[in-house]
Amino acid sequence: MELATTILMLIIIMDPFGNLVLINSLLAKYSDREKQKIILRESVIAFIILMLCALGGDKILSALNLEQPALRISGGIILFLVALGMVFPTKSFMQVEEIEDPMIVPIAMPCIAGPSTISIVFLLSSKNSEIVYQAISIASVICFIILYISPFLFKFLGKRGSVAIERLTGMLLIMISVQMLLTGFKSYFTGT
Repeated sequence: MELATTILMLIIIMDPFGNLVLINSLLAKYSDREKQKIILRESVIAFIILMLCALGGDKILSALNLEQPALRISGGIILFLVALGMVFPTKSFMQVEEIEDPMIVPIAMPCIAGPSTISIVFLLSSKNSEIVYQAISIASVICFIILYISPFLFKFLGKRGSVAIERLTGMLLIMISVQMLLTGFKSYFTGT
């Protein structure tokens, strides 16, 4: 059950449905085939980034002298801000602009492997790294499949359907972020 929960949490935080609109807007000048090639490349890069974070999570945390409550609280705050932007997108933190080739930025990072995903991976890898490696692999494959078929999904759902899914995902992320904050404060004050 822990593996399934971790996979689901990573998929929600990686937010392939929310990224569907942004990625297809960024890649509007490309054909569907070219979009899929770029999405494959960027998904692999995001996977490598997340695996490196999982592998070096403990070392980075100890080098920076960060404890679990601080990571939970900061991760919860970042996730909350990202989720608020999804639910109330009055100002986008990422402008859709013309770019020659979106290598790494902004699709692999911060769209797929964003600050909230990385902080969750740091947090989870310090508990049970074996489950985290499996969860990252499975969640990355699921997100890749959704993004790979996103040009067709985007056409099928239309802009309104895509936005509705993004808002729903934002609400789920707000709940996860509040739980992270509560757990972080509880850990800090109780010393566990």
